[in-house]
Order: sequence, then C-alpha cells, then structure tokens
Amino acid sequence: MDARFTDEQDEIRRTLRELLGKRCGPEELRAAVDTPAGHDPALWTTLAEQLGLPGLALPETYGGVGCTVTELALACEETGRTLAPTPLLATAVLAAPLLLALGTDAQRAALLPRIASGGLTAALAVPGPALATALALTGHDRHGAWAGGGRAGGVQARRAEGGWQLYGQVDQVLDGHSARLLVVAAHTGGYARSRVLLFLVRGDATGLTRVRQTALDATRPQGRIQLRHVPAELLGDETADALSALARLGDTAAACLATEAVGAAGRVLERTVEYVGQREQFGRPVGSFQAVKHRLADAYVQVQAARSAAYYAAWEAATEATAPTSATTTATTGATAATTASGAATAREETAGALALAQALEALRRAAAEGIQLHGGIGFTWEHEAHLYFKRAAGDELLFGPVHRLRAHAADAAHVFEEAGT
Repeated sequence: MDARFTDEQDEIRRTLRELLGKRCGPEELRAAVDTPAGHDPALWTTLAEQLGLPGLALPETYGGVGCTVTELALACEETGRTLAPTPLLATAVLAAPLLLALGTDAQRAALLPRIASGGLTAALAVPGPALATALALTGHDRHGAWAGGGRAGGVQARRAEGGWQLYGQVDQVLDGHSARLLVVAAHTGGYARSRVLLFLVRGDATGLTRVRQTALDATRPQGRIQLRHVPAELLGDETADALSALARLGDTAAACLATEAVGAAGRVLERTVEYVGQREQFGRPVGSFQAVKHRLADAYVQVQAARSAAYYAAWEAATEATAPTSATTTATTGATAATTASGAATAREETAGALALAQALEALRRAAAEGIQLHGGIGFTWEHEAHLYFKRAAGDELLFGPVHRLRAHAADAAHVFEEAGT
C-alpha cells in the first residue's frame, strides 16, 4: 500500500476545499438547511459542473470521472469539514453504486449519466433503523427480515399490469423528500417464499407521498415516504442478489462516512485551538493552561488515528472494487467453501470500514464535545456552529451505528472471540 496521495487526489482536495470555503460558510449553511430541500441546489450544480463530484466514482462510459472510492472518500472529507448539506452521500455514495452494480444496460445508460451531470439526485429507501443492518455494518441478515413488508411494516411489492406496484412506508430516508429518484428495498413473493428486491420509483410517481422530517442533524436532511400502489421498475432483473449488493455497498459507505467524520472532527478541532489561543482568562490565553493543552492534544491524537483508519478503509474499498474478491467468486461459481487465506482477506474487508467508521464517529464526538466546552458560554448556543458538529456525530451514530455495535459486528466477522479450531 502506497500511503501517499497522487497529484490528482491532492488537487481534488484543494479545489473542493477552496470552493466550499467560499460557498459554504456558517451563514450559507444555515440558509441552506432552512430551505424545503435542505440543501443549496446552486451549490450542488456548481459541484457537479466544475468538479464532477456526483460522477467522481462512476465510469467514464456513463459520463463519470472514472476515479475510485478513494477519491470519493477524500471528497467526502472536504464536505464533512464544512458540514456541506448536499445530496452527495445519498446520491453518489448510496444510490449510484447500486444502479451500477445491479442495473440493466438500459437502466445504467438512462440514469447514470444524469446522476454524473448532477441533473438527477437519488436516495436509498430502507426502513428507518435497519439501514446499518442492510449495509451489513452492525449485522448481517441473509434473509432480509429488516425490509419488513405487509403487516410487518416496510414495503411490499406485487406484480401489476405492465410492471410492479409498491405499498408501504419508509422513514428516515436520507434526502428522501427531495430526491428525484428513489431506490426502494421491498419484499416480494409473499410470506412463504419472500425475498428482497430493489425497485426504482420516480419522485413524481402517482401514489407517492413524501414529507421532510425533523432530524437531530439538520445538515443531514431526512424524509418519510409513503407508497400507495405506486408504480415501480425493478432494478436489474429478478435474479439480482440485492442483499449481497447492499452488503458490499456497506464497505464504500463506511469509508466515505468515516472520512467525512474525520474531516468534520479536524475542522472543529482547528476552530477550538484557534479560539483558546485568543480567549483570555486570568490575564493569559486559555490555551496556555496545561490542562487545556492536554485535552486538545488527546483529541488531536484521536482524530489523526481515526483519519489513518478512514484512509485505509477507503483504500481497501477501492481495492476490493477493482479486483474480484473471494466472496464475489464464490457467489459467481456457486462454490460453498473458500481457502483460509481468502477467508482472512474477506474478514479484513468486512471489518475495515466498520472499525474506521466507529473510530471516526468517536473522534468527532470527542472533538465536538471539547469544542463546545472550551468555547465557554457561547459554545452550546444556536448562534455558534460547534453544536452542529456534535449533532452530526450523534445523528450518524443513530443512522449507521451505534459505535459498540459497529465494533461488535466487526469482531464477529473477524472471529475475534472464537476459540482456535472452532
């Protein structure tokens, strides 16, 4: 592994940081989250047209830039620094990879170029608290019970004249209230032979009701979608393994979320260090007191360790995406066993993202908490932005965690607590 960034990666980071520094300050951020969409469409258009951000990790065949997960994760680190409320996570990290992995040639050709250009935003609709399980971050359900369906909640799919219809409700959908395309996980086939498939639903489809929800983290807008016999298009075909695709997506999502979190942690720590160097108490800067120095030093070490773990997870996800893994080979050939070496590699791939995300969320929570306290009386007020970083950590942990479950599932995947020979 070469830990150095390429010139192209450095340029992506530099350009994006300069642009967001000009277009996404505290005032612009608050104005954007107060809009019905929860983000600034003009900023998203600029990110798409000038930097190609939505298509950064999409192939050039579909109008993308042709980069890897690593570059996408580095872009997420910069958006995390400013808490930029954009559809990047929902569209480029969660939805687009599923379209690329499962979509038919016609679906890819019709949808991916529009996503790459920024003209089409998308959202992944998975029942509220089950998102982390669906992505195999806090558990792995091989039967898709998390999707609910029928009286169990979630969404049920049934055949209708000329296609499919969906019925149900999904809460806590990232950008679900504003995305022009929804990728909905639904049960189909009845209860005895039920399975989970993914469906495409237009944002203006008949029978679809969408409402923005009040979220702890206002910079991460969420929506509730209700489907009443909504016409839908099957993503791919009925042989597609949606559960495996979602589980593989978890590696990419965790890496991007981890880098986004360390970007936010690094920024709030920078702001805190700057403030304690200016604020005086007892005739000297607060930052000159040894106790304050120790607390900030500990937070700095934690952030830097989390950043290293996040970069490794991004590299691992990019490597996995560009080379066939043992899991992919097994699924393709129908084999039921793997060698010891390939099994160890698979376990490493499954744990890197979850562990990096857990470490990054802890680092962000620590840095934000120190920022709130060391800013004194203004740190916890609505006028100051420190609380927004703390809410980002808490909100992400509610959606993709909690931290102890991320680590517990990673330990199970790596067989850490199993005795030798079992």
